[in-house]
Amino acid sequence: MIVTRSWLNEWIDLDGISTEDIAKTFNSIGLEVDRVEEFRVPKKVVFGKVLECEKHPDADKLNICKVDLGTATRQIVCGAKNVRAGLDVVVATIGAELPGGLVIKPVKLRGVDSEGMICSPGEIGLHSFCDGIMELDESIGEFTLGEDVCENPYFNDDLIEIELTANRGDCLSIRGVARDLSAAFDRPLKEYNVTDNDDMRGIGRILSLVHDKDLDVNLRYKALDLDSLTLPFLVKMRLAQIDENRESDVESIMLYATHSTGVIMRAYSHEFFGTDDEKMAKVHLSEDDKGFACIQSDAGNVASTVGIIQKKESKVTASNGMILIEASYIPPDIISKKMDENKVESGPMFYRTSRGSEPELEAGLSFCIDIIEKYSNSSTFGGTIELINSVKEKIITVSKQEIDEIIGAKIDKIVITKILKNLGFNTSKSTVDNFVISVPQYRHDISNKQDIIEEIVRMVGIDNIPAKPFVLTEDNRLEDNYFEYKKRSYYRYRAAQSGFFESVHFVFDEKKVLNSYGFETTKEELELLNPIVQTLDTLRPTLMTNLLKAASANKKNGYSSVRLFEVGSVFSPDRSESLKMAFLFSGAKEEESLLNGGRPAKVDFGGFVQKISDVIGDVELCEYETTHKLSHPYQCAEVFVEGKRVGELFKVHPEVENDYDLEDTYMCELDFTELSYGLKVAQKSSKYQASFRDLSLLVPNDVSYEKIKTVIDSNATEELVRFYPVDKYSDDSLGDNSSLSLRFVLQSNEKTLEEEDITNAMESILNALKDELGIGLR
Repeated sequence: MIVTRSWLNEWIDLDGISTEDIAKTFNSIGLEVDRVEEFRVPKKVVFGKVLECEKHPDADKLNICKVDLGTATRQIVCGAKNVRAGLDVVVATIGAELPGGLVIKPVKLRGVDSEGMICSPGEIGLHSFCDGIMELDESIGEFTLGEDVCENPYFNDDLIEIELTANRGDCLSIRGVARDLSAAFDRPLKEYNVTDNDDMRGIGRILSLVHDKDLDVNLRYKALDLDSLTLPFLVKMRLAQIDENRESDVESIMLYATHSTGVIMRAYSHEFFGTDDEKMAKVHLSEDDKGFACIQSDAGNVASTVGIIQKKESKVTASNGMILIEASYIPPDIISKKMDENKVESGPMFYRTSRGSEPELEAGLSFCIDIIEKYSNSSTFGGTIELINSVKEKIITVSKQEIDEIIGAKIDKIVITKILKNLGFNTSKSTVDNFVISVPQYRHDISNKQDIIEEIVRMVGIDNIPAKPFVLTEDNRLEDNYFEYKKRSYYRYRAAQSGFFESVHFVFDEKKVLNSYGFETTKEELELLNPIVQTLDTLRPTLMTNLLKAASANKKNGYSSVRLFEVGSVFSPDRSESLKMAFLFSGAKEEESLLNGGRPAKVDFGGFVQKISDVIGDVELCEYETTHKLSHPYQCAEVFVEGKRVGELFKVHPEVENDYDLEDTYMCELDFTELSYGLKVAQKSSKYQASFRDLSLLVPNDVSYEKIKTVIDSNATEELVRFYPVDKYSDDSLGDNSSLSLRFVLQSNEKTLEEEDITNAMESILNALKDELGIGLR
């Protein structure tokens, strides 16, 4: 997008603001400046007027001109084809140094004195836009003969080229760019005053608009009797500055109006839409076979595809005659989508319509008509023919607190309101704490509160927002189900490392079998209504029966050592769900090998307990009697971890082993939720040597180890680290007593224990055992 300072100044007052500041502001508000070009006409290049023009007597292509320079009349020989008496021109006087290095001096051309040079645009450093010398007119404003041309703002101008992102279609016009500057500099945008120069003839006499259906297109038409149109000098110069040109003067004015206002303008020859009645033109808005909205004549000839291209046959080529001026708008998302679906030939205006043009058709149409009427003898028909579709207003609500939190700084509410108003947003419905913002139709890129806040930030300036260290705060997304999954994975891996194989079963089991082993099953009123099979007719209350079935199947397949585990849900009679972990070890303690001579020992109670301990950690066992019939009556225990009951462990009853054709089998079922899972806490470890002492006690057979342990725990000194049984012996000589050997480990965190310390600790324990249980040394 190319703008010039003087062109911008027609829409916003830039007095007192340097071009450098404008460029910096563009960059700070997101309109990246690609280049800045200065136009500076040298001194001693002045305005003049050709009074007389005669052919050179010795050169057919030269003319001898008398040029009024205000304070004097000079004779200048000129070779331009378009030089003639009455022209207002630009003259380089004696002593002027032109951009190409040429210094103007008095010369003789074919024997005729020449005191200066009548200039073309390129000779004074402007873009070339005409053949021959410049023909000035009132479009550059008032000027005085003899005045330096550089005093005129149009000849002392700066060009700025802006690189726009695809979403900023609202800035594809001088007015759109000025609107952003209005917000940045807090200076009001100059609105274009719509003038009424229409004559008494109504447009309805010569034009009618017919449309078949709603095509999401806005159209507005005016009609003119075009007469003696001359393209203004300023329009020619500015079109050259933006590197554009058109075949006819009317087309040039359409482009100029579009670039100025952002409204898509087109001119049609009235004759293209003519019928048998030459005074009436019928314009048809219809949909073509590819879904595009197109303008057609009554005969079906296509004049243009709205927003895409205008057919050459419908364009205005003459400077006289009746013409139709069209201002159009089509939403960019619609035109872009259709073009993506069906690629068709497009014209230069498609770039603007696909990114978003200005929807204020009346202002653009009036701007265009005023230029034509000012530089021609044309007359405009009264009224307009229009087709306007209602647009749903886009409302965005954002609170002042949200704005401050997202920006990271507090922006004054008055400043925010002023920025949004200057950008064209309506905030009249806002409350004390909330901004209720109506988004203008030309801002297609604004869809949510973040977009609004971005507008505020770019206008305030990112450099004006105090920098703060970035703080990353994020909620912990690790919920209970994640930790439950990790816990299950942890114990499954531990079981696998200890030699167990995972077995997975249905949550259903056979009610008859469960009842026969003494398990309480689901209440009748809560029982399964439609079981898969009769052998899976209830929800399982335990994991152990399924493990027994799996072990039996493995035994029948030739496995002499079966080690299984399962983690799964079980259900109480009222269908309350809980999570259990069960183990089964059956048959040989290990696989056959050279070390065991091919005859491995059978699994025993102690070996199974050690395996369970390898999985869940240190355990303690207490005497226990199960409520079901799977267990051996004399080999079952409660399992405790850190003083908390977690389940039961037992040898399977011989009758149950026979039922499943199993050898010696041990099982354990644990409440999985009671198993510990958390951060490991480091324990203090002594650096001093540990001492060991063994005591052989004479213990009555009716005294359980649990009672002995309780007494020792309650009377142990702080030096006692741990103790455990190492041997048990009985024979007839001991009568109703047994010999129980205990090993004690003693250690201090402060020193190496001396014999006296060890003796005192052991005597304390022996005295307590004798006093409370009547137990002494053997």
